[in-house]
Amino acid sequence: MDKIPESGYFNSNKFARIFLESLQEIIGQGGLNSILNYAGLAYLINDLPPDNLERAFDFANLSMINRALTEIYGERGGRGISLRVGRTTFDDVLKDYGAMAGVSDQDFKLLPKNAKIEFGLKAMVRVFSENSDQISSLIEESDHFVYRVERCPVCWGRKDVEFPVCYYMVGLIKEGLHWVSGGEEFQVKETKCIAMGDMACEFEIKKEFLD
Repeated sequence: MDKIPESGYFNSNKFARIFLESLQEIIGQGGLNSILNYAGLAYLINDLPPDNLERAFDFANLSMINRALTEIYGERGGRGISLRVGRTTFDDVLKDYGAMAGVSDQDFKLLPKNAKIEFGLKAMVRVFSENSDQISSLIEESDHFVYRVERCPVCWGRKDVEFPVCYYMVGLIKEGLHWVSGGEEFQVKETKCIAMGDMACEFEIKKEFLD
C-alpha cells in the first residue's frame, strides 16, 4: 500500500492509544497486527502510543489504518469495523473529557431532547478542537445538524474514492448521541468527504431519533 505522507497535524497519544485498543478489541491482536503491517505501521504492534495528551500521532497514520481496513476487509467489512471502533472509542475515552461533563447533572436531564443533542455535538467539537489539530464546527438546520470537519484525520491525504469513507466518525457521533440522549439512536450519514474531492467532511444528523 502506498504510504500517505505525514501531515504535520496530530491527534493526542491518548486518543490514538484508545483507538488502537478499540480496534484490537474488535478484530483481535492478530487482526490488528495484520492491519498495522499492511499500513506500514508495524512499529506500533508492541509499542502503543503513551497514555498522555501530547499531540504526536500524525493524521496520516489514522488515515492509513482506515484505508487498510477497507482494503483488507472490503468496503462493507471495513465500514462495519470502523463504525464499531468509533462507538467504542467514544465510550472508552471521549465521555470522560471535560467538555462532556455535566451530562449526569439534574439540570441536563431536564433539557429538551434537541438541546441535549446540540450539547453533545458541540461538546464533541470542543473535545477535538482542544485535544487535536482537527478543525470541526457545527451547523444547525431546520430538521438536522451538520457536523463539519475541515481537517479530517480519518481520510487525510486521500483523493481515491467514490464514496464517503469516514465511518469511524459516524460511529463516534452515533455513540456520543446515544450517551447524551439516554439510549436513543440517531441517523448519522456522511454526505461529503474530502477523500471524494469535497472541501470538508460533513455528517448529517437528523434531530428525530430512530424508532
